[in-house]
Amino acid sequence: MTPPVIALTVIVLAPILTLMVLRINAALVFLSLCLGDVLVQFVAKDTTEFLTLHADKVTQAVNTGNNNVKLILLLLPVILTAVFMIRTINGSSRLALNLLPAAGVGLLGALLVVPLLPPGLAHNVVGSPLWTQVTRVQDLIVGASALVCLFALWLQRPKAGHSKHGKH
Repeated sequence: MTPPVIALTVIVLAPILTLMVLRINAALVFLSLCLGDVLVQFVAKDTTEFLTLHADKVTQAVNTGNNNVKLILLLLPVILTAVFMIRTINGSSRLALNLLPAAGVGLLGALLVVPLLPPGLAHNVVGSPLWTQVTRVQDLIVGASALVCLFALWLQRPKAGHSKHGKH
């Protein structure tokens, strides 16, 4: 395997394995990834300008182009959600159901993270034939992942009469 294929494989598989091993609700992490992308689109420019005006030392550490700020904005909601949602998936059937949303997190995460990587690595991954195939099906990845995550969330809702706060 070539280095770009290895890098892309790690970028996709690392979140999947993390979500499954730590039993983290992948549908909520997927939604956090979507939130992170919204933050990148609407807040990154202002955040970079704020850092430039108010903290030269922080800016030098964080702002190499503004991609580092974008990566932080993209991944911070994901990381916080993952930390707060550790061990929220109980039972083997729910864990099995969690695999599809986890795959969505890994694939969408790759689509969003790769363009923000350092220029050399991003160029190598984007230039690989595997990346070309992934970007060809990006609409399918986003759409199917969103539907799977919604379905998983709907299945997790409490059933009527099974409330923890029922009558005593």
